[in-house]
Amino acid sequence: MKAAAFDYVRPDSLRETLELLEQHGDDAKLIAGGQSLVPMMAMRLTRPALLIDINRLAELKNLKRSAGSILMGAGTRQRSVEDDTALHAQLPLVKCALAWVGHAQTRNRGTVGGSLVHADPSAELPLAALILDARLHLKSKAKGERELPVSEFFLGPMFSDTGATECLTAIEWPVWERQGTGAAFDEVAIRHGDFALASAAAQVQVDAQGVCLRANVGAGGVDGVPRAFPAIAERLVGQRLDNDDLLRSVAVDATATCEPGNDPHASAEYRRHLATVLMERVLRQAAWAAAASFEGSK
Repeated sequence: MKAAAFDYVRPDSLRETLELLEQHGDDAKLIAGGQSLVPMMAMRLTRPALLIDINRLAELKNLKRSAGSILMGAGTRQRSVEDDTALHAQLPLVKCALAWVGHAQTRNRGTVGGSLVHADPSAELPLAALILDARLHLKSKAKGERELPVSEFFLGPMFSDTGATECLTAIEWPVWERQGTGAAFDEVAIRHGDFALASAAAQVQVDAQGVCLRANVGAGGVDGVPRAFPAIAERLVGQRLDNDDLLRSVAVDATATCEPGNDPHASAEYRRHLATVLMERVLRQAAWAAAASFEGSK
């Protein structure tokens, strides 16, 4: 199929973009990378009357670094993040997640903000954002700017708390202490680059003795939204992470709260099993990476 007929405009400023959104509301869609929107338009799952191309908006591609956070413009290309080695040290989980996003061609065009707004429960960057407890910056002409935690942003499959006249402008990523921090991401798909049947991600911080100081873990593809489990991960704090029974119990208890669906590719039971295995694996891998960070400082 081909997309239904639509009008196209390419504004030069965020102000002009917000005015267009205010004028057209639900009839308009923003496009930056188009890696999610264009296929949906081709299948006529969405039929915007107006497509607003925001690729000229330099203010959506800014990157501000500080000791405690990274403020990343929503229009930042995934490839730009992937190629930024300084960001890898500050946001190791985002680096791990990007390795699983589509293919190289997808990441060349796809944007970080676009992936979050699309709100695919199997997508990698929304899961990473949840685990890191990112904050989202949105703006509209009528209501101005607002911020909200990413935990309040995903409302359902392909449904995020972005108002019809709002634009996601930036993502604020918390930065964990570099030494002693490790991250891991893993998923299972029919083919690499396909939608994940299930995924899991973790980031942990340990001291020089291997005792956990901080942890979070989550799963994708096993519920209507990506899921993070900070309360369950809290059980790891104060414990050594070389305890397989402890890691397994965290994984089992976390995935037990999920409600995966059935489809021709995998049953709900199989998706939950995958998520449990993957979660235990990423916790172990994140712990290894965290311990290894001390070796490099000797």
